Amino acid sequence: MLKKGFMDLAQRAVDRGVQARIDELRFLMGTMESRLASLLPEPQHLRDTEFKVFSQWGEDGILQYLVSRLSPPDVFIEIGVGDYSESNTRFLAMKGNWRGVILNGGTAHIDFLRRSEMAWRWSITPVSAFVTAENIDDLILQADVKGDIGVLSIDIDGVDYWVWRAISVVSPWIVVIEYNSAFGSEKAVTVPYRPDFMASKAHYTGLFLGASLPALHHLGAALGYRFVGVGSNGVNAFFVRDDVAGNLWNLSPEAAFVRSRVRIARGIDGELSYTGDDHTQLLYSMRDLELYLVHEQRNVSVAEAFMV
Repeated sequence: MLKKGFMDLAQRAVDRGVQARIDELRFLMGTMESRLASLLPEPQHLRDTEFKVFSQWGEDGILQYLVSRLSPPDVFIEIGVGDYSESNTRFLAMKGNWRGVILNGGTAHIDFLRRSEMAWRWSITPVSAFVTAENIDDLILQADVKGDIGVLSIDIDGVDYWVWRAISVVSPWIVVIEYNSAFGSEKAVTVPYRPDFMASKAHYTGLFLGASLPALHHLGAALGYRFVGVGSNGVNAFFVRDDVAGNLWNLSPEAAFVRSRVRIARGIDGELSYTGDDHTQLLYSMRDLELYLVHEQRNVSVAEAFMV
């Protein structure tokens, strides 16, 4: 048993060392991508600026483009980060020496910062909390951040719309927020607010969550933000504060909408069904659940909202 314990410990050390070298290579490639991007002509669409370093998709490239155009304050807040090994703001910290706050339930993100040595290399404050509309302002203030910040990223697979609406103690220049492609490009809808909302409990597919792109567009406009585009995978929407946006795009949801083909819906047995292209079928399975109509400020069933 003692020998096995030493072997396991040694293997974990080797694994951490290998991952550290891989991350160094990813960072190097991302730095090169950033330099090359500065030599390219102006993009036709925001998604043309994508590249991936530590983000899930191409958000690293999009954020580098927006930061290079705007020169915002070098402070970020990212809400919903998993263990932070894959995130929208990690490259900002490592390349630009940004400081920030990352919020997630549990302690995986705290453990990762310490294990990877990011805890002392960069000024990133991890917060362990289940984020709600009621507590988000207090959590941000407790992390000693307020006023203008460069980037706010929200991906909590749930009441994202309501959390963004509730934030008042910071004023981000750039907002990255996940939208639910299954809700389409026409209806301004979101899941109704519940402080204990969890997508895994709301519906067996795990995809009754978040808000439609039109709902986020409406909220962004009310908060003083311009919608500048989405990623090519149809997951994240990007907004820039009107007073600093300059001549960046100002798009409608219909013009910029990208349908996600990510196949993460689960069947009633809890296993991945590997379906995702047929959003009508997905909505039909949710037909008895309620959505909030943003313009009408009332709840309706999915069946009524989408005629399924």
